[in-house]
Amino acid sequence: MQQEKLTQLKNIIDKRFEQFKFLISAYNANNRERTDSMIKLQPATLKTMDEIRSSIFIIEREEKRQLAAQNEKLQRTFKTINTITIISLTLAFSLLLFGFITYMQVSKERRKGQQDITNYQNELKNRIDDLNKANEELIKMQGLEKFAVTGRIARTIGHEVRNPLTNIMLASSQLKSAMAEKEENTEYLFEMISRNSDRINQLVSDLLNSTKFSELIYEKTSINSLLNEAMREAEDRITLSNVKVVKKYSSDICDVTVDKEKIKIAFLNIIINALEAMENKEGSVLTLETKGGDKCTVIISDNGAGMDGESVNRLFEPYFTSKPNGNGLGLTNTQNIILAHKGDISVESTPGQGTSFIINLDLI
Repeated sequence: MQQEKLTQLKNIIDKRFEQFKFLISAYNANNRERTDSMIKLQPATLKTMDEIRSSIFIIEREEKRQLAAQNEKLQRTFKTINTITIISLTLAFSLLLFGFITYMQVSKERRKGQQDITNYQNELKNRIDDLNKANEELIKMQGLEKFAVTGRIARTIGHEVRNPLTNIMLASSQLKSAMAEKEENTEYLFEMISRNSDRINQLVSDLLNSTKFSELIYEKTSINSLLNEAMREAEDRITLSNVKVVKKYSSDICDVTVDKEKIKIAFLNIIINALEAMENKEGSVLTLETKGGDKCTVIISDNGAGMDGESVNRLFEPYFTSKPNGNGLGLTNTQNIILAHKGDISVESTPGQGTSFIINLDLI
C-alpha cells in the first residue's frame, strides 16, 4: 500500500520536474522573461505542488501510523520478553533455591546418617569390648572353677588312695615282722612294696600341692628382676640347648608385690617347658617380654613345635603332658601360683610356629 503511494508520488514529482524543465526552457528562450504560457501553467504547477504535498502528508501519516503500530508491537514484544525473562529468572531462582534447600536437607540427612552409623559403630564396638571383657572374665572364672574342681578331685583321690595305701604299708610291715624266716625273694618283694608305696604317696603329695592354694609371703620387687633370676636358674639348660634369649623388658614398668620364690618357680616352669618345646631345633629363640598398664603383663614365648587346640585346653590339667619323662604337674603348679596371686595365665599356640604364655598380675 505504501509502495503504491510512493509510486504515485514519484509520478507527480516527475510531472512537476517536467513542468520545471518546460518553464526553464521557455524562460531561457524568451530572454529570461515570463511569457503568457508560463503564467497559464502556474496554476497547474501549483496544483502539482499541492498534490506532492498532499501525497507526502499521506505517506508521512501512514508511515507514522505504521511506525506507531510497529512500536506498539515492539513494546508488546518487549513486555512479553521481559515477562518471559522475569518468569525464567523466577523459575531459575526457585529451582536454585529448591536445589539448595534439597542439598541442605540431603546433606543434613547424610550427616545424621553418618553420625548414626558412627554412633552405632561405637556402640557396637563398646558392646564387643564388653563381650570380650565378659568372655575373658568367664574364661578366668571357668579356669578358677576348673582349678577348684581339680583340687577337690585331687583331695578326694588323695584321701581315697592314702587310706588303703596306709593299710597296705601297715599290713606289709606286720607281715614282714611276723615272718620267722626271711628269704631273699621275700625281702625283695617287701622292699618293692615299700618303695612303690612311697612313690605313690609322693605322687599324691605332689598332686595335692599343685592343686591347693598355699600361704604366700609377699614382697615388693621388680618383675624384670624376677625373670632374670628365673633365667639364671635355667642358664645351663639354655646354654646346652643353644637357645637365643631375647629380652623385651619395659623400662617404666611398675614393681609388683608377690611371693618372689613362688612366682620365680612359675616362671621357671614355663621357661623349662619352652626349652623342651624347642629341643633339637635350629634357630631356637626364647623371648621374654614385660608390659605395663592396668596390670603387669609378662609374655614368655618360644618358636618351638607349638600345640593344637585340644592340647592348649588341657595344658593345665594334672598329669597331662606330651613329654616322655614329664609328670604333668609343673604347669598345674604354675597356674596354682598365678591364681593364688589373683592373677591370670593364658596360652596362645600355633602348631609348627611356637607358644606364648601370657601372665597378668595386679600392680600393687
